[in-house]
Amino acid sequence: MPGSIFTFYSYKGGVGRSFTLANIAVLLARWGHRVLCLDWDLEAPGLGDYFRPRLPARPSGGVVDLVDDFRQGRFKPEAHVQRLTDVGVLDFLAAGREEPGYVGQVQEIDWDRLYEDGFGEYLEKCREQWVARYDFVLIDSRTGISDIGGICTAHLPDHLVLLFTANRQSILGAMEAARRADAARNRLPFDRARLTVLPVLSRFDNREEYDRSETWRGIVVDETAELYLTWLDQTVEPATMARHLTLPYVSYWSFGEQLPVLSEQTPSADQIGFALETVAAVIASRLDRTDLLAENRDAYVAAVRASRQEFKHELRVSTPRPAVGKADELVAALKSQGVRVVKSYSGDRSLLARAEDDARHLCLLVDGKVSRWQSAEVELFLHRTLGQDRRVIPVLTAGTDAAGLPGYVGNLRYLRLGGSRGADEVARDLVGQLKGFTPLVDADDDLDLVALLGQARGSRLRTSRWDLVDELVAALQTAVGAGDSGRTRDLATDLAVAVKPRPPNGDDHHAAPPRVRQSIDWLLRTLDVRARNTTKPNHRKDLG
Repeated sequence: MPGSIFTFYSYKGGVGRSFTLANIAVLLARWGHRVLCLDWDLEAPGLGDYFRPRLPARPSGGVVDLVDDFRQGRFKPEAHVQRLTDVGVLDFLAAGREEPGYVGQVQEIDWDRLYEDGFGEYLEKCREQWVARYDFVLIDSRTGISDIGGICTAHLPDHLVLLFTANRQSILGAMEAARRADAARNRLPFDRARLTVLPVLSRFDNREEYDRSETWRGIVVDETAELYLTWLDQTVEPATMARHLTLPYVSYWSFGEQLPVLSEQTPSADQIGFALETVAAVIASRLDRTDLLAENRDAYVAAVRASRQEFKHELRVSTPRPAVGKADELVAALKSQGVRVVKSYSGDRSLLARAEDDARHLCLLVDGKVSRWQSAEVELFLHRTLGQDRRVIPVLTAGTDAAGLPGYVGNLRYLRLGGSRGADEVARDLVGQLKGFTPLVDADDDLDLVALLGQARGSRLRTSRWDLVDELVAALQTAVGAGDSGRTRDLATDLAVAVKPRPPNGDDHHAAPPRVRQSIDWLLRTLDVRARNTTKPNHRKDLG
């Protein structure tokens, strides 16, 4: 998948544009993405000041040298890039050399003449190289309306991150720049999708004068509402998303060029790192799945954070302390089969407080009943598992009643440990699930359960019919968890009939109630952590 280019733009200075870009770049790189940052604020470059402690040397070239290369017939944009240390793959293209002659270089550039001579095609080649080598390219654009601003806001980006503060000049100026960029983009001789714009309210202080801050929130939403139309999920209100896209004013970080995301490892909601993580997660998702962000911000960010994660362990065996002997036997049997496994105890608070998991899959050893700690651990695991191949596999000790298991633990296919089935046999079955040899339900060419659930989630139905859908989804959870393919097919058939599109009758058709959306999303997450049948690659429609 080619990378995406995001330009960070502000009509006025002093909104924290470079600060925001630098911190989001660090977050993306730490989350496993390949990131390139370009300082295109040529007249007042400052992005490098945030990166200076991690640069190997002072920049010896930069954006202005791309112009010189073009004039000399050279194409080596990578020659001017530096890699930061200790933050993953984060490369930096400065504005130019830090020497007295730099100002003269900038003043000599005639952008109109350059484009007449073919510099646009040259930049297009640079762009192709950047999106091939990096997952995200972040451009720091200068403020105001300018030739350079047009390059950064219209020619190069896929998305525009529009930063502004709570005053009309900042908001309206930024909106006008976005409209200009959209119009200029339509005139480009290059193939581009429509420019999407992410509005970010910056340096917003809602701790003082709460009533005034809420008034200004309303003004911001009213003035920027049109920007959400091309990308925001239709079930999410712009006012809801605007709160997630707000960066608070924190006086501590207003001094110097700092990277709070490096010091705020697990930020709380009142810290700047919390808001920066949210915006970074939206960018990492390329403005997608905003419905999930609106429902659960922490789950959304955790899932994005872990999407590129390399796990230290393949499997975590979570055990209550009374069953630790059985857990030790199971761990030993798994290690003998080459599984990278780690054991944890129910009640270990550090597991629930961690920002990231260190194990890809979770094996829940249930001895009699699921402890409240194990329930919390499963819930957190599922929340962190959006869009990833990760599985929860319950293992029940002898005498544990499967029918008494709560919620989504009971809806997962389980293994039994005890009696004639010892640790070695269970370990072999676990390995089979980890390798995808055991499907959650049997395959069926005519059943596309994931697509059906997606259709149900996006339907508009009468309240009485939503009650029926709610019952069917609850029954599906049980059938899928039990591996009952026949029952699953029957329920899916009933669900397809229930959500079949019908002509609307006035205003009595409504979107899915929150409880139904949550039930569908939980079932989709359960399916997502299933053991997939990779031995039958042509028979996987039932689980997406």
